[in-house]
Amino acid sequence: MNRPTSRPLWVAAGLVLALAATMPAACGGSASSAPPPARTAHFDQRLHDLLPQAIRDQGFIQVGTDASYAPMESFAPDGRTIIGMEPDLGVEIGRVLGVRLQFAQTDFSELLSNVGRGNPDLGMSAMTDTPERAKTADFVNYFTAGTSIVVQGGNPAGITGISDLCGKVVAVQSDTTQVDLLARTQHNCGSQPIIVKTYPTNSDALMQVRTGRAAAVLNDFSAATFLVNDVRTRSQYQLASTSQYEPGLYGIVVAKFQTGLRDAVRGALEQLLRSGVYADVLARWHVQDAAVRVITVNSSR
Repeated sequence: MNRPTSRPLWVAAGLVLALAATMPAACGGSASSAPPPARTAHFDQRLHDLLPQAIRDQGFIQVGTDASYAPMESFAPDGRTIIGMEPDLGVEIGRVLGVRLQFAQTDFSELLSNVGRGNPDLGMSAMTDTPERAKTADFVNYFTAGTSIVVQGGNPAGITGISDLCGKVVAVQSDTTQVDLLARTQHNCGSQPIIVKTYPTNSDALMQVRTGRAAAVLNDFSAATFLVNDVRTRSQYQLASTSQYEPGLYGIVVAKFQTGLRDAVRGALEQLLRSGVYADVLARWHVQDAAVRVITVNSSR
């Protein structure tokens, strides 16, 4: 799949959010039947002051993401606006910090190194925190995910587990933890190795399964579950099983020299977790089962 534009497209995340219900109770109903007020994030001056001066002056944080991984992030029908759980969470982080988070389409394979150099300021792209990646940048952990196997509808190859991938073509996005998982799995395949084919985006990898050129694709469980339940794709894909392999933590990526920014983002997430706003955002995208109980940095290593 080609990128929608050859230059970065900065998009303010969550320009439109669902409003709390404000209609009065139906005739004859009691006041107690009205829905509770929506939980909201609150500006925190102390956390705002932790932000680098340049960010405070410009009023926004640049966030890189690969918008090919619904429901975490994807393009809206207009082909320009980036939507998903992570952009919505970014809106709430921005409310706490008193700045906007602006998401831009970025090559996933370049995101970690770019953030490590400080441009963009953050990465939010369903990126799993690993010891190797944490050598380049810090990770503020906020979500859990394991790997699932997605196959074509009807499962023509009869795949039920990871050992069934031996001898078959498997599509996967480049530079993901799924590439590493397949490499480790190869040791158990003997004379029938997995034929691993990598692609720039998850959308490209999924196309291989949809067209029958690959037997399976590996996705994080949240993305896989979205695919097999969404009305637009559920006839094309199914889960090989409900197993999750090698679960880990997603992290918001921050340059190691940006300690103030890292601590501000961590503090904002902690407020959202305490207030219930974090839970509301995850529930909006039906990924609440992947919630964390505590915000950590670099998986508390």
